Order: sequence, then C-alpha cells, then structure tokens
Amino acid sequence: MTASAAPARVHRPWLGILFMGIACALFPIMNGLVKLLSASYHFEEVVWARVVSHLVLIVLIFLPRRGWALFRTRQPISQFICSMTLLASTFFFFGAVKYVGVAEAIAISFIAPLAVVFLAWPLLGERITAMRLAAVAVGFTGVLIVIRPGSSVFQWASLMIVASAIAYAIYQIFIRRVAGLDHPSTTVFYSAFGSTIVMSLVVPFVWRTPDNLKDALLLSSLGLFGGIGHYCVARAMTYAPANFIAPFNYTQMIGSVIVGYMLFDEIPDLYTWIGSAVIIAAGLMVGLRSRAKPKT
Repeated sequence: MTASAAPARVHRPWLGILFMGIACALFPIMNGLVKLLSASYHFEEVVWARVVSHLVLIVLIFLPRRGWALFRTRQPISQFICSMTLLASTFFFFGAVKYVGVAEAIAISFIAPLAVVFLAWPLLGERITAMRLAAVAVGFTGVLIVIRPGSSVFQWASLMIVASAIAYAIYQIFIRRVAGLDHPSTTVFYSAFGSTIVMSLVVPFVWRTPDNLKDALLLSSLGLFGGIGHYCVARAMTYAPANFIAPFNYTQMIGSVIVGYMLFDEIPDLYTWIGSAVIIAAGLMVGLRSRAKPKT
C-alpha cells in the first residue's frame, strides 16, 4: 500500500456505528456554540472560523504523519463536490440555527439521512428495499410530528435547514464514493480547504474582531469539533454502506437536547419527543435490516 492509499473497504458495521456515534456526539456541541456565537457575530464569520480552524487542525494532525500524501487524491472532482456540498450545508445551517432551537434544528436536519437512503441507490448502486422505503416513510412522519406544520418552527430559517440537510445528504453520498479510494484524512482536508478559500473571500465584508479571548477560543474550537466529527463520518463510511450508516445520525437528538438545555434553557416539548422517537425507530428499522443483509 502506498502512502496515499486509503484503508480498504471492510464490512464492519459496528465499527461504522462507533465512528458515526462519536461524530454525532461532537456535532451538537458545535451547533450549540454556533448558536451562542451567532448572537454576537455574523454567521458568515462563524462559518469562516469553523472551516479555517478545521483546516488548521487537519494539517497539524495529519501532515506530520502522512506528509505530501495528505494532498494526493484519486477523486478530485468528487472531493470538490464534497467540499462545496459540506460548505453549503454548513452555510445554511449556521445561518438558520440562531432562530431555531438546537433540538428542533437537528430534528429538521434528519431529512438528510432519509435522503441518503434514496440517493445511495442511483449514485452508489446500493439497493433500496421495501423495508427501507417503509422506514423512510415512518421517519418522515416523525419529522412532521416534530416540526408540526403551522407551528412556530415553520419559518424561513426552517427552509434553510432543509436546504442544509439536502446538501449534507449529497455530501455523505460523495464521501461514500471516495471512501476506499482516498484516505479519510485527505477527504476531510479537502472538505475544509475548498470551504476556506470560498469563505476567505466573503469574511472581509462582515469581519468583526472577537471581543475577548473567550470568544476567539470558542470560534477556534468549532473546527476541533467539526473536523474530528467529519473525520469520523468519513471513517464510518469505509466500514458500512451509506444507507446503513446514515440513520445513526439520529442519535444527534440526544446531544442536541442536552446542549440546548445547558446553553439556552431549551426544553423540547412533547411533540418533539414523540417525533424523535418515531424517527429513531425508523432509523433502527433501516439499520437492523442492513445488518441482516450486509451485501445490500
């Protein structure tokens, strides 16, 4: 194996679940900090801080270990799509989370793993079964219970989160496409590199110097949580198919409830709990079915 080779795809679904679980523990913390910082800074600056600190973190960790192999990719077009779809997802989500509760925002974003189940078939050739289609229908019902059409959750910010979720679904599909061809560290590097270039062109127009050292550290920490989280997502995709791993995104609800309560005194209502339970049940339907038939 050359220095630039990626780990071979091995079907170890529980390792995939473990890596996705770590990612889903980190993302709610990042989202809570984004909501906190967005009260004082333009969300474009928060996005810029997120991608730049992500890029610096990845280079510091992986460049000494992998050298120039970190920059070598066999899938430059797919890596570009990964970078731009992740940036779009981050941009829309960060722009909306200031106006929507942390748990409610995550619940709406659960459209992403549902979309992955559909898109993995035409884009990756991963067969979709009647059971998975039924699970998607159940999960979407859970999302509707959470957002309750006509409630205060339905607003322009909610539409931005929907756009974020669709972009993230495409990102996960292309992550799976490059898994096994590029090393996960290369994937997370390019995801941050392209985003950094774009946002560095935008941030001068909205720049505000951090008010204090605490804010500067919080802005910098976004890349720590996001960078490690997305590395874990890329790693998870090397161990199991996308439509198996995707439903475990639902575990973000647990962390989101905790973060929302601790930082903003947000307590999800009964409908959010019921809808979340339905969504998680749908995810387990897909996951257990995939485990029973690992070759699908």
